[in-house]
Amino acid sequence: MAEKMNHIERDVAALSNKPADRLPTYPLAMGVCRRLLNNNAGITYHDWVTDPKRFADAFIAGQKYFDFDFAIGLMDLSVMAGDLGSHVRMDEQNTPFVDDPVIKTVEDYEKIEVPNIKDPKSRSNVLVEGTGMFVKALGSEVITAAFLEGPLLALTQSRGAEFVFKDMYDNDSSRNAVHKALATITEYDKEMVKAFAQKKPAGLVWDYLWGSYSCLGDKEYDEFEGQQKYAGCLNELVVKEGMANCVHNCADLPHLDTQVTKFKSTIYSMAYYPLIPGSMPAKEVIAKGYSDNCLMAGNIDPQGYVRWSGEKMQKTTMNLCNEVVKALKDRGLGARYCIASGCEVPPAMVTKMDNIKICVDTVKQYGTFA
Repeated sequence: MAEKMNHIERDVAALSNKPADRLPTYPLAMGVCRRLLNNNAGITYHDWVTDPKRFADAFIAGQKYFDFDFAIGLMDLSVMAGDLGSHVRMDEQNTPFVDDPVIKTVEDYEKIEVPNIKDPKSRSNVLVEGTGMFVKALGSEVITAAFLEGPLLALTQSRGAEFVFKDMYDNDSSRNAVHKALATITEYDKEMVKAFAQKKPAGLVWDYLWGSYSCLGDKEYDEFEGQQKYAGCLNELVVKEGMANCVHNCADLPHLDTQVTKFKSTIYSMAYYPLIPGSMPAKEVIAKGYSDNCLMAGNIDPQGYVRWSGEKMQKTTMNLCNEVVKALKDRGLGARYCIASGCEVPPAMVTKMDNIKICVDTVKQYGTFA
């Protein structure tokens, strides 16, 4: 086992498949960290997602309290749709969501335009500037990354997934309209990538949610987002701009060969659905070689941070550590797996903050390679 490392030493060792003192860990606790602000009285979700300093302060407070190995700047999945013109409902303490999409007809696909991301009133600007603030504060302590919606996800938020999937196959006209909208959103994403790059995060994490076999096959995914189309050029731009290209996908049956291997992802975060045939646990992900060239991450049930007792969180995390360490050793790998939640820890008021701390502390104790 390697000597005790600091966060960046551990992250770099894991990313480069070198010996590490333990597995890295990062429960995806983003929005919930706003509860640590205002002397632990917290702030509203609206205040967190509309003010870059408050956005950054939550990540800084979360790092101080929980002692994570990474900091990834997820806000929510309605940022781009909102700035494209959709109405976003913002309850005081719940994740914002689109309740009135901007695209209502097939003709509307061609009407959307890339917004001005430098407008301080836009949440795109809040996201970029807030990311820059926490990168500056935490970049010497942990690996930092921006977070951005992929084109197909942003489009489904702007139209509604059921309508987008119908329009893909209804007729040639509607199919072409979908592609035109995806091309526009890809340009929007490119502007965001370049803006994030100026803030110097170590990486950028894409949410490519619809790369899932429960929704799209290989041919369909490649046409509407994959390596040959929109995602491919965006992944290349991330690397060109000096950031590591990373992917988060909490879908049940992700396109791992595409999103891990073809996308050449540096980090890949995923979920596990034990009741769905074909959903892979961590040991299978490792055994099938996905950790050979990528730091895979997952896969504790996010709802466990709300519903489980501290004892169950500790036991679940310990069992996952043991499973992962054994699988990595069997594969001849180093610490190429990050213990994390399979998706964002619910940012709700009922989430048990102690369970986040217990998860991190359990990895420190049981995620070693002794």
